[in-house]
Amino acid sequence: MFSRDIGIDLGTATVLVFVKGKGVVLREPSVVAMDENSGKILSVGEDAKIMIGKTPGNVVAIRPLRDGVIADYTMTEVMLREFIKKATSGIERFVRHRLMIGVPAGATDVERRAVLEAALEVGAKEAYLIEEPMAAAIGANMPVGDPVGNMVVDIGGGTSDIAIVSLGGLVVFESLRVGGDKFDEAIVRYMRKQYNLAIGEQTAEEAKKQIGACDPKKASQEKVMDIRGRDLVQGLPRQVTISSYDIAQAIDDPVSGIITAIKRVLEKTPPELSADVMDRGIILTGGGAYLRGLAELIMEETEINAVIAESAGECVALGTGIALESLDKLKETGAVCLATKRGMKSK
Repeated sequence: MFSRDIGIDLGTATVLVFVKGKGVVLREPSVVAMDENSGKILSVGEDAKIMIGKTPGNVVAIRPLRDGVIADYTMTEVMLREFIKKATSGIERFVRHRLMIGVPAGATDVERRAVLEAALEVGAKEAYLIEEPMAAAIGANMPVGDPVGNMVVDIGGGTSDIAIVSLGGLVVFESLRVGGDKFDEAIVRYMRKQYNLAIGEQTAEEAKKQIGACDPKKASQEKVMDIRGRDLVQGLPRQVTISSYDIAQAIDDPVSGIITAIKRVLEKTPPELSADVMDRGIILTGGGAYLRGLAELIMEETEINAVIAESAGECVALGTGIALESLDKLKETGAVCLATKRGMKSK
């Protein structure tokens, strides 16, 4: 009677936790800070993210997830345990919860098994996986169980998932290891090449959020901001002023990759579902959906209306929570896979 249903968007950049009856109760960066000498965990989440690039030699800020999947199993387990503890504070310590976790559509069986095992290790009674584009579509209130084509583009920190959803399953999908992190890396490279300025990924992320745009043709007269880093020639601190045009130029390649993938999915879509997509449009979810000008650029390239979902950044987390309430239907369509301490069942 005390068990809770918990949905988790296990993102490369951010972890969101949904608790039944409460909604999304936690949003924390996917970072763990550890003392290498003692092996002691110093902090997890927001406090650990602040340390990235600023720690002494014995302290490391670890991002245990890469490209949407587990890169460091032990640290992922530590992080999950801490976040679930925060999200369920005040609930009985020995209660075993049911967890639903979103994974990229292109995750391998080994990667999926690692997520399920981590969920069981942190005390889940049962753990389920759902593919992120399906969770995003559910969280965006799309009629995924109906015999109509719904197109969702979920742009997260590590991956971008593009899918056509119909009758409770993914008809056509593509998963790219391209997302917000790749945008940040592209901005770092651009600043080195264009301005001889070394900046950190947190600075790049801040520039992306404040003045980011994704169409160089339309960004020339937009926002500007001052950005600080280390001069690569003199080795001294330096400040330069950059514009939206700079950000658009920097992230042009990863954005183009996402648009190309959207076109590939549309090319593979059955004709009847293509007609539905034309009528219903493309729904954008994930934190990357908020990048200025992205919806308009997709619309221009595909000639299909593109709309940012309500609460786009929370759609996967909301979808995992809602999915736990519709388990029987999702099991029938193979949209989820289950793990318990007695063993694992694939889709």
